[in-house]
Amino acid sequence: MVSDHRVAVLDRELCDSKKCGGWPCINYCPPVRNGIEAIKMGEDGYPIISETLCISCGICVKKCPFDAITIVNLPTELKEDVAHHYGVNMFKLFRLPYPERGKVVGLIGKNGIGKSTAIKILAGQLIPNFGNLDREPSWEEAARFFRGSLIQEHLSALARGTIKPSYKPQYVDKIPQVVRGSVREVLTRVGGSIEKVVKALELEHLLDRDVAVLSGGELQRLAIAACLMREADIYILDEPSSFLDIRQRLRAATEIRHVAEDGKKVVVADHDLAVLDYLSDTIFLFYGEPAVYGIVAGPYGCREGINIFIEGYIPDENMRFRSERIEFQVKPPSRPEGEDIERLWWPSLTKGYEGFRLVVDEGWIGRGEVLGIVGPNGIGKTTFIKILAGRESSDEGYNFDPKSVSYKPQYPEPREETVEEALRRAAGNRYDLPLFQSEIIRPFMLDKLLDRKLEELSGGELQKVSVAEALAREADIYLLDEPSAFLDVEERYHMAKLLKRFALERRAYVFLVEHDLTVLDFASTSLMVFEGRPGIEGHGCSPTSLRDGFNRFLKDMGITFRRDQNTLRPRANKLGSQLDRRQKQEGEYYYITA
Repeated sequence: MVSDHRVAVLDRELCDSKKCGGWPCINYCPPVRNGIEAIKMGEDGYPIISETLCISCGICVKKCPFDAITIVNLPTELKEDVAHHYGVNMFKLFRLPYPERGKVVGLIGKNGIGKSTAIKILAGQLIPNFGNLDREPSWEEAARFFRGSLIQEHLSALARGTIKPSYKPQYVDKIPQVVRGSVREVLTRVGGSIEKVVKALELEHLLDRDVAVLSGGELQRLAIAACLMREADIYILDEPSSFLDIRQRLRAATEIRHVAEDGKKVVVADHDLAVLDYLSDTIFLFYGEPAVYGIVAGPYGCREGINIFIEGYIPDENMRFRSERIEFQVKPPSRPEGEDIERLWWPSLTKGYEGFRLVVDEGWIGRGEVLGIVGPNGIGKTTFIKILAGRESSDEGYNFDPKSVSYKPQYPEPREETVEEALRRAAGNRYDLPLFQSEIIRPFMLDKLLDRKLEELSGGELQKVSVAEALAREADIYLLDEPSAFLDVEERYHMAKLLKRFALERRAYVFLVEHDLTVLDFASTSLMVFEGRPGIEGHGCSPTSLRDGFNRFLKDMGITFRRDQNTLRPRANKLGSQLDRRQKQEGEYYYITA
């Protein structure tokens, strides 16, 4: 049975009606040939697709030379659930999550699927139009439209102006463009006492530092502090874990939970499953097709909601939104052994800067291995990677031959060239091969970005291109510094699987600097732990097995993880809990199923 409800989206950044060869989307449309205007040319030079008159034959989708058209059939019952529609043939969001007093509500889903739209509505920055494009909506109309639902109370409070939101944006790297002054001055302007949150988020040594010179992790902690310090009724944090190390993530999570425990409403969207699990009381799941439509499901209990996302199947809606489940490993892989293993060695080395000194022990990585690198921010991980990349030399003058290295920096630099030009230069003749398209272009959704310049991309888009560019190069050594920042859970999972396969199939040496423990768990075969005092001294230990490495790292952090019995995903234990105390006593900080 053909659905009578559909979403038709035209990507105007891809559409070029002057170069498509006579408007094939219109000329080949069967209803148009029968005198029915299912597609017509708009006054602005872009085609308009009627979702009502369209018969979902798919001909216009196939005939468009720029892949600018997407048409998706949806269940009829969703017709009444439109929360917001951005315009004719634009993104549509169905249903809304709702906040609860005294609870942390977690949002999970792919990028481009409506989480930011929902957040803007909850924060009072965007009035939902419930699909009505004929006039400007009002908060009063929105509250009436959603009457009888649990979101009505929140929308009514927004209509009355009796609710005050505090919002932390997703891209904290933009903060220096709009905020001036030192960290102390910024937090003082927010109001209230700064001592407690400054100590909790470890900002004491940054108070007199200018915002313009802060790193990504420092900007993130500043943004979280400013958000939590405001006197508000609802606190909304978009991706608070980006650029933070695991200890900083859990400290920030603890502070966010304190706000909810004080009776406030808290909404958090994040892609680190361990952090979201540690934070949330309830979960709303977003699924659909990025940049086309998004559907909100839930609420679910925290464990249930995250497990549903991992399985890719929503039982109460009988909806499968992903063809495969996300797999976790309960037993860590072993390092390659034997004298015949081809190894890449580095000697003991040091690197000194003013006020900071790094010491790295001698170590090796086997060919075909992924070496995970973990440690606090400001401890020397990036310095070590730059030495391997040939970007810097150690105090002894040691570095690698940069010709054999493919390097993805921590903070990708935007350039004037297009995405396609950058990837073609990196991949060479392999760019047009089906394998490159299926492994790199499509999974990272780069096909819709190929004609755009790198300097025009968002932080998340630039990150994906930078990862793809690094993997596209032919090299012996691949160095990826924090590649998961701004990637969603599914993109992180695909990247981790891709890294492991790259290492094995290309017989390459892969170094992965990462703060998301689930990404390290997916991809790594061994672990290199960095210890010391951030910003003062760092010590890179010799690589070891995953079990020994995680135990060493998490013992230093004072954090334990257990494995979910159903999905085997790592879940952070509450500090001081019975399981936390038992695992610390047994010395098993990570690979425990409970």
